[in-house]
Amino acid sequence: MKKLVILISGRGSNMQALLEAKLSCRIAAVISNRADAEGLAIAKAHGIPALVVEHRKHADRESFDTALAQAIDVFDPDFVALAGFMRILGAGFVARYRGRLINIHPSLLPAYSGLDTHARALRDGVKIHGCTVHFVTHDLDHGPIIIQAAVPVLRDDTEQTLAARVLSQEHRIYPQAISWLCQDQVKLSEQGRVLFLHRKQPGFALVSPSLE
Repeated sequence: MKKLVILISGRGSNMQALLEAKLSCRIAAVISNRADAEGLAIAKAHGIPALVVEHRKHADRESFDTALAQAIDVFDPDFVALAGFMRILGAGFVARYRGRLINIHPSLLPAYSGLDTHARALRDGVKIHGCTVHFVTHDLDHGPIIIQAAVPVLRDDTEQTLAARVLSQEHRIYPQAISWLCQDQVKLSEQGRVLFLHRKQPGFALVSPSLE
């Protein structure tokens, strides 16, 4: 059975979704860069080893990345999932886990990379927003896409209501993406493309608002 290490920085709702999903892999550990991350207690309640590698105790990003990689490699994971991990990882770290490092982002990438995605979507008046699971590359929030979920942006939406609608879909697609990876149904090719093995992709259009 394949093994997964999850990285968090806070409450870890996507981590909790992975813990509660019936994944075809074993969650070997949860690691946080913050000792006060609420998700650590949730991991312990599920019987998952919960560790802290504090970024503040390291002089620079490279030394933190090295310490984090050492903690991860103790568990010899097949995949590393970022679940609200709020640190930018260096190129060497990303290369070390190429094809095995996964992230979830609250927008339909490549639109709205970075922070404040929901506020920016509302400001721009988009009609469809959503979330994306992707392989991590050195190009922040622009790695090859595994799966996306779209939600409508409603007339009376606030940043909070839109965020909640997107988050509910994050909790659906992240476990699905990890399940595919653990079952060898999805992989990253040498050319950096996501390959779906033995899976059909739907061809219908998603339109919002709906056509008359």
